Amino acid sequence: MRKIILVLLVVFLASCSYLPWGKKKDEDPSKTAKKTDSATQKKSVRGDPEEVAEPQLGDIKVIDGVEYIYTRNRKYMLTPYEPPYVWIRKDQYTPGIGEALSFSVGGSGGPSKKERDELEKRIAKLEEELKKKGIQPQMAYPTQMGYIPVGLGYMQGLISFEYPSPKMKRRIIVLPVIDNTNYKSEGLGELATKRLISRLESTGTVICMDPNTLNIRGSYFDGANAKKLNDDFGIQAILKTTLSDVYTSSSRIEGKDEKETSFAMSKLAIDVFNTETGKTMKQLSGRNPISLSREKGDLSTEKAKIKAIDLAIEMIAEDVLKTVLSVDWHSRVASVDGTKVYINAGRLSGLEKGKVLEVYAPGEEVIDPRTKQPLGRKKGAFKGELEVVELFGVDASWAKTNKGGSFSPTDLVYVK
Repeated sequence: MRKIILVLLVVFLASCSYLPWGKKKDEDPSKTAKKTDSATQKKSVRGDPEEVAEPQLGDIKVIDGVEYIYTRNRKYMLTPYEPPYVWIRKDQYTPGIGEALSFSVGGSGGPSKKERDELEKRIAKLEEELKKKGIQPQMAYPTQMGYIPVGLGYMQGLISFEYPSPKMKRRIIVLPVIDNTNYKSEGLGELATKRLISRLESTGTVICMDPNTLNIRGSYFDGANAKKLNDDFGIQAILKTTLSDVYTSSSRIEGKDEKETSFAMSKLAIDVFNTETGKTMKQLSGRNPISLSREKGDLSTEKAKIKAIDLAIEMIAEDVLKTVLSVDWHSRVASVDGTKVYINAGRLSGLEKGKVLEVYAPGEEVIDPRTKQPLGRKKGAFKGELEVVELFGVDASWAKTNKGGSFSPTDLVYVK
């Protein structure tokens, strides 16, 4: 029995780590680190994936011979599931514009000073590289920036797009917004109409004509009326807009914050009607992200509704402009007085002194034989060239003849 107890005691004492002879010595940290590094290296050698550094703003990479730049995503926070940063083609990126103008929500979300400084350095370096290659920083047509006026309900932001050729303002009609909400007594339709017109005109690419001054009887979408709007007034598109699905939510935490916090949601649907073909070009709709409509304090519900409408407009403003600007610009010979040819477009439309214009007789409408849908109107016989001499009035000019002649008030004028 004694022998059994003695054996058990020896085994117990030998297994105790707190005894001097049973305690293991700590390994040298440097040796441990070396072992870890060695293990990591071996892991990499075996083909396991290595950690890849995150790209930084302004980074450039080449894929299949095409250069891409890492930049802020303009659709972030405006379109669901969009990432904050994206790779875009270098030839589609305009350095020096827009990156530092990212809007913030609730005082956060904007770039830090360190990020801005780093971005400026990277963009400056990029611009130098472009200059060495003989490429101007702003490619093709300059990116046009449209800013939302800062005020009640407006979100600070911008939209951008590239002008198609030629760089002339398109004339459009924005019909009064149809109010399909539960707040008709609050005049949200009239408010949305004013906000939409202001938003589009602030880009400097369209002229919103007042339909009450055109003396058009009947529907604007009637074939004869659409042709008259296009031929006589140079109006190329009509926007029919519907406001719907306006909802609000308010809350107040008693004991912590006595101020009311409100959110709102709205939906805008816009049909873009082409007066040349007499058909709808595109149907667009936008619903605002409810998190961005947050308003707090007095009249928070009303402010949130206004902000929701502005955000819904912002969601589709760029697509509306791209659709309208895709229509070829033209004007018309208003009258001929001896050597002077008067044109119903001028300074407001974007004409400048010395601009060369081509004059064509009205052409025939082309119909797709299979779909029976109008494709547009081709140019008629070429009549000659004009050179703008003087701009006058709100939006008119007169030009001299450079080539050809026998111009008449029905002739159409295009930028050469």
